[in-house]
Amino acid sequence: MQTGETIVNPDFQMFIAQMSADFSSDTITRANAHVRSPFIIPTSSLKPSPLLLPHLLSPPPPPPPPPLLPLSLSLSNVDDTTPLLGRRRRIARPSIFFLRPSPLLSTLKTLTLTLALPLFHHGHRCFLRRPFSISAQPTAALAAQEEQKVTAAKLQWRAAIDFKWIRDNKDAVAANIKNRNSTANLELVLELYEKFLNVQKEVERLRAERNIVANKMKGKLEPSIRQALVEEGKSLKEGLVALEEDLVRLTDKLQQEAQCIPNSMHPDVPIGGEESSVVRKTIGSPKEFNFDVKDHLRLGKELDLFDFDAAAEVSGSKFYYLKNEAVLLEMALINWAIADVSKRGFTPLITPEIVRSSVVEKCGFQPRGQNTQVYSIEDSDQCLIGTAEIPVGGIHMDSILPESSLPLKYVAYSHCFRTEAGAAGTATRGLYRVHQFSKVEMFVFCRPEDSNMYHEELISIEEDLFSSLGLHFKVLDMASGDLGAPAYRKFDVEAWMPGLGRYGEISSASNCTDYQSRRLGIRYRPSVMDLSTTNAKKGKGSSSAPTQFVHTLNATACAVPRMIVCLLENFQQEDGSVIIPEPLRPYMGGLQLISPKHM
Repeated sequence: MQTGETIVNPDFQMFIAQMSADFSSDTITRANAHVRSPFIIPTSSLKPSPLLLPHLLSPPPPPPPPPLLPLSLSLSNVDDTTPLLGRRRRIARPSIFFLRPSPLLSTLKTLTLTLALPLFHHGHRCFLRRPFSISAQPTAALAAQEEQKVTAAKLQWRAAIDFKWIRDNKDAVAANIKNRNSTANLELVLELYEKFLNVQKEVERLRAERNIVANKMKGKLEPSIRQALVEEGKSLKEGLVALEEDLVRLTDKLQQEAQCIPNSMHPDVPIGGEESSVVRKTIGSPKEFNFDVKDHLRLGKELDLFDFDAAAEVSGSKFYYLKNEAVLLEMALINWAIADVSKRGFTPLITPEIVRSSVVEKCGFQPRGQNTQVYSIEDSDQCLIGTAEIPVGGIHMDSILPESSLPLKYVAYSHCFRTEAGAAGTATRGLYRVHQFSKVEMFVFCRPEDSNMYHEELISIEEDLFSSLGLHFKVLDMASGDLGAPAYRKFDVEAWMPGLGRYGEISSASNCTDYQSRRLGIRYRPSVMDLSTTNAKKGKGSSSAPTQFVHTLNATACAVPRMIVCLLENFQQEDGSVIIPEPLRPYMGGLQLISPKHM
């Protein structure tokens, strides 16, 4: 049965008749239009069955006596999808409609169907089962609103991708895809783009013809001529509607394929796999020990710092409890990193740790798929973040920023959640690779011409932080095959971990240029005047200069678990104790040494 169809439903007639007969003995909860009220439909003999709930077009004028019975049929904001047996269903902001008991059935024969709603009988009440909304708006307007919602839900987000540039530089784009080992299908993107241009051209032609026909119909015309123009306009409209639908589908498919194309690369990026990465700098030297070195797992057990077994029982593998001084050490690392970076002009943030999957996608991460690193929330459009880069990147989503506000620098603390799909082996045991961890992240929004400069600034901050702790590490310019899709260039920091007997990654710094901002819709307006007092949100602010996309950069200030691994293994002593690096001591109450526990 279609929306807007007039119905006469026997079950519903029986229900109303019973309601009218029992009105004196049973109660209909009187709904107040301005407060939340229970919605209780009294009945004494209905069997469980789905009833078609009608929609009232508009309240009729007040009728003459007999007195009217208040009945609330406007329900909204119901989100519980389970039957509420034996309880009242709370409904927000009901509207009041007045119906006479005597001609009630005849009145209902003209009501218009909008929803089929299951009601569940329990005792003398029927309870609503699924969420729905009924309003007093005209049916046509309501249907239009619902259609808009459905259409909006079907349309995916669209990035401001420069398809013309991709077409004009297809050889360079193809080489970039190959060098990154990307699975993007450039040939399909180009094919879809040509189809898009052809359909768009035809749509524009039909729109122009419709305008010509509409102009011809102005003024006095012979009936036969007017009728011919009407038929022509109708034919053009039908053809235009079909083409516009094709254009929407084609645009979505084009976007879906084009969003797989990775960012371009800095000309100095080494070509090849991870083994082709180039060491830019080495700082410090490996510590020498005159005793057998322990790894962080053994140290943690002897110092009573971790409990992996209990965490495995509670949460599964790759989870952990921190205990005793390890808790203080995590807190110290977080506070030390935020304090140091904040002094350099970064704004501290604590971010949401659940975000919309569309924001994850816009930042260049894949929220779904067999090898995804992202935890998605079932039956939801939300995900757990794998890095604070995602919520910080979204903080200025769909904004036009004044140039005078740039650069915007943030240092953000969050927990991070990663599936670590495909990770296995002894090198990933303990704290080195886990599903949940704390991290302090730096993020920069800047002008395009400044992004290389801020990339160097971010890696310099990382070097200062890790050097102050006395760590030995190297900085690598990562090869093309090891770059994520958003990265134009990426520097990794790998620290020496003596217990593991190898270098391990403790941070990275990436310049993503306009890859993320084109997807997140973050622009800035070059200064032709001081816009610092304007409202930059949603494109407000006056300037004749065209907007440009900002560049985004991110870098790790401190990934806590791996930093704990480094500190325990590098500062262990022969007696089993571990020295706390001096910069962290003020954040640990002056503690200088983690000593073995005497059980």
